[in-house]
Amino acid sequence: MIWGAIRSVSRKSLILLTMGIACASAVWAGEWTVLGPEGGDVRSLSYDPRNPDHIYLGTGTGTMFLSEDGGHNWSRFAHLGDGDEFVLDHIALDGQNPKHIYVAAWSVVNQQAGDIFHSRDGGKDWEALPGMHGKSVRAMAISASNSKVLVAGALDGVFRSNDGGSSWQRISPANHADIKNIESVAIDPKNPDVVYAGTWHLAWKTDDGGANWHRINKGMIDDSDVFSIIVDSTNPSVVFASACSGIYKSDNAGDLFRKLQGIPFSARRTRVLKQDPTNAAVVYAGTTEGLWKTLDAGKTWKHVTNSDTVVNDVLIDPRNSNRVLLATDRAGVMASDDGAQTFTASNHGYTHRYVSSILADRNDTSAIIVGVVNDRELGGVFVTRDAGRHWLQKSSGLGGRDVFALKQAPNGALVAGTNRGIFMLDRTASLWRPINAIVSEKAPARTGKRGAKKSVVIARATLDARVNDIEITPKRWIIATSAGLFTSSDQGKSWSGGAVMGKNDFVAVELKGERIVAATRNSLLYSANGGTTWQEAALSSYLTSIHGVTIAPDGEILVASREGAFRSSDGGVSWEHVTRGLPDKNVSSISYDESAQRLLATSMATGVVFESQDGGRSWHRGPDSGYPLRRVSVMRGRFLAATPFDGVILQPEGESERASAGLGGSSN
Repeated sequence: MIWGAIRSVSRKSLILLTMGIACASAVWAGEWTVLGPEGGDVRSLSYDPRNPDHIYLGTGTGTMFLSEDGGHNWSRFAHLGDGDEFVLDHIALDGQNPKHIYVAAWSVVNQQAGDIFHSRDGGKDWEALPGMHGKSVRAMAISASNSKVLVAGALDGVFRSNDGGSSWQRISPANHADIKNIESVAIDPKNPDVVYAGTWHLAWKTDDGGANWHRINKGMIDDSDVFSIIVDSTNPSVVFASACSGIYKSDNAGDLFRKLQGIPFSARRTRVLKQDPTNAAVVYAGTTEGLWKTLDAGKTWKHVTNSDTVVNDVLIDPRNSNRVLLATDRAGVMASDDGAQTFTASNHGYTHRYVSSILADRNDTSAIIVGVVNDRELGGVFVTRDAGRHWLQKSSGLGGRDVFALKQAPNGALVAGTNRGIFMLDRTASLWRPINAIVSEKAPARTGKRGAKKSVVIARATLDARVNDIEITPKRWIIATSAGLFTSSDQGKSWSGGAVMGKNDFVAVELKGERIVAATRNSLLYSANGGTTWQEAALSSYLTSIHGVTIAPDGEILVASREGAFRSSDGGVSWEHVTRGLPDKNVSSISYDESAQRLLATSMATGVVFESQDGGRSWHRGPDSGYPLRRVSVMRGRFLAATPFDGVILQPEGESERASAGLGGSSN
């Protein structure tokens, strides 16, 4: 069974880097189909000024999507950077030449790093602009009056380009104590020398292109992170700023702000402000607790979504301001055609979900069931019965829990391991019910009476730990949890267990007959007698992050880990580092495919499916999906894989013979 670490690991680059910073054309390796589930996190939205039906979408993993029909349908457009670490929070297009696209990026791996990427040909080719290379760019704006002027806010200050990004100059004082950690920038729509910069502590302004700066904090609460600044397109004296302390408005270009009322304190972490391009009195505030709208320039506000919606960006169609798109956490793109009175999901073609587990329903050969993490009430479990064309969320009863493992019992029952306990699906009610009862025996208290019968005291508790892996056999169930290993002999009605050899946080378990292999993040335990006795493998001292374990039919034990794949043929006493045909690091899964009697392996560093038919001694390269893979299975002769960001992907039908009959090729 395989369980992967929830963290970003380097993905196969989809843009080839040359000379360190130049990026070639976006070429997506492989033709595997992204099945879904649709939705996930969206960081930014921006439209082509000459054709607003062309909308660009930025994610938190370096991938861009494009819609050519106003946000109804989406397709992959480009991937920026040599990994999955870049958050694309700002996309800007040159109003005079929309083929010039600028994307600001910052790294979640090294938050001091980032880039501004630039395309001169509508996204066919990209380069990281030398003047901003390596800077963590958190804000960017393009001048409405001179599209050659760009302003970027980075952690180390404010920068400006007067030539469309070819060269950049610092316009804030170097090593300034306060003009740093720039979170937002805005340019006066009529005078590009007037620039506003919001920091993690109040806002600043320059009236002369950066020669002089002054703090604009009069009327603001002192401890205010300024997330967003907008300048009225018709009257530049009107400035709105959002901060952790609320939304502020100035009628005199920032000399004095007043705090606007109407948005509750809990919703005042306003990530973005956007003004209706056709009606200056209409302003939207995207917060961590939904979208708010004012029709009277901030005098009153109305909550127009539910409080669970986290809004990262707002896009308003300049031709029809009733058309509003939201970039959200977890829900993907939300669209309104009635001026934000109602919203519906608009994610056709857009999938950005972390799939933890895949299951082919034995009771319904057309059904694929997946578990996802990080999406709270919008995640959990999803089911498709038409190869991903339509998905149904099936998470009632899970209460927004993450699903780390899915398994099906011999009687067809579906079982889910979550971040807080284990659940079974009640198919009649379409509801997940907890099966979390821990039962243990305790010695009775002494009665002090001779001849008194001793009774066994049954202690009951609730298993509320994270369940990372599940193994089910007809006679026994076993789960790997953050509180230890637990077993059940009554189909999950009750559980017993706990720490094993002093270890609690188990991430994977495999059960074959009386043999059990169980792994924590950095240790491996083996039992040859059903768990009566255990021994720790010597391999433990070498490993730092185990991703999964499996037992082959001939008894071979295989481990997938950050340090690569390892194999033991003597019950874990001695180990071999398997490198023939496999990556020597970052092997994300190894599993046994009973249909073809072979082992399959995947890696987060490559999209290749690897296969072994000799117990894991040597491996052959199979098809390249073009996506980093968490794990793979076979369904109807085709590979079906889980990815960390792109949902579930399916091998092309033309390659299916290789999945069902062996991969061929030669080992490396």
